[in-house]
Amino acid sequence: MEVEIATIGGYEAVGRQMTAVRAGDDVVIFDMGLNLSKVLIHDNVETERMHSLDLIDMGAIPDDRVMSDLEGDVKAIVPTHGHLDHIGAISKLAHRYDAPIVATPFTIELVKQQIKGEEKFGVQNDLQKMEAGETMRIGDKNELEFVNVTHSIIDAINPVLHTPEGAVVYGLDKRMDHTPVIGDPIDMERFREIGREGNGVLCYIEDCTNAGKKGRTPSEAVARRHLRDVMESIQDYDGGIVATTFSSHIARVKSLVEFADDIGRQPVLLGRSMEKYSGTAERLNFVDFPEDLGMYGHRKSVDRTFKRIMNEGKENFLPIVTGHQGEPRAMLTRMGRGETPYELDEGDKVLFSARVIPEPTNEGQRYQSEKLLGMQGARIYDDIHVSGHLREEGHYEMLEALQPQNVIPAHQSLKGFAPYVDLAENLGYKVGRDLHVTRNGNMIQLTE
Repeated sequence: MEVEIATIGGYEAVGRQMTAVRAGDDVVIFDMGLNLSKVLIHDNVETERMHSLDLIDMGAIPDDRVMSDLEGDVKAIVPTHGHLDHIGAISKLAHRYDAPIVATPFTIELVKQQIKGEEKFGVQNDLQKMEAGETMRIGDKNELEFVNVTHSIIDAINPVLHTPEGAVVYGLDKRMDHTPVIGDPIDMERFREIGREGNGVLCYIEDCTNAGKKGRTPSEAVARRHLRDVMESIQDYDGGIVATTFSSHIARVKSLVEFADDIGRQPVLLGRSMEKYSGTAERLNFVDFPEDLGMYGHRKSVDRTFKRIMNEGKENFLPIVTGHQGEPRAMLTRMGRGETPYELDEGDKVLFSARVIPEPTNEGQRYQSEKLLGMQGARIYDDIHVSGHLREEGHYEMLEALQPQNVIPAHQSLKGFAPYVDLAENLGYKVGRDLHVTRNGNMIQLTE
């Protein structure tokens, strides 16, 4: 059977992930993501109103024209998890393919919301839920499997396309967490089995984000302990404490909510995306928040809540807000500009339970946000966080578990691939032979 891979997006920069695998006459697309920084650099861009061709020209979504070179029928579109750099282009591109969107329940719910907010295209693709550990037939000879992984969003998987020539494992995005705060640990036992079944692993496509960092990525349990330590250290402060994190990081939001209660403050979630992700997770029973936890996304509701906090005393509340990357319209950025009823005073604490995404737009916006907060007297607590991506030892462990015949680095720039290339070559892989460094829009023929 012929097996070839189209590397469509995510092979020149972090963002707009999209890869297609053809096995015989069957094609499976993995991810359809957005490069958010290409949108944020423009003022007041509303992607839901834009045409896909304009977004492709901006570099915001994958240029999927290379799909016309794949001689087969798309049988499934498979987003690995609910981050926008993996699902953000589904509402713009999925309608071009007569295929269902297959994902885990939480991811499917986020995809539904993306489609619902779309104003330019009508996306009619069937939405199919599939749990980690389950499989589905792809044509007559291939099978799709979901393997549970841990990441900075719940319900993440690595999909595996089993072909007669061996398995193609799409390894975006994960960390090796054996003690997650929500959900099951990464299923390393299943990865090891896949590496030794049948013809083994024909190809492994891997996220290289932290490949240049030594050691292993800590568990979310470590971030939880760090966060508890910070919050307990300031529990006697009688002024304002504000926290921010990734809205999609439900485990981190859960910890913030619990620790707020522990130090005698009422938590409240503020911002559209905070309400969206946490509300969805609670509705699907992934998390059990207190019944009286307030979640407010609409601007007027948020400002009413800020007024109530000011009237009843800042020392009684912990606002958990959007804006960890300094996004211009997010709650924390507005607070820094003095555009909300919440008044920051000298000595108030702002906890960033997130790292800056290492990309110039984010770095610039976050710098500006911190300076604005500081000018109002806020004290910044930074980097209360662990990454959602594998570091060096995790990559070694995955390669040893899977023993793939071919490896394709992904989810980075050419510069970002270099540490992973060195790492793979340490295990005997060779660029140009079985280690394929590629670019967006390329095709890689694995078997003929």
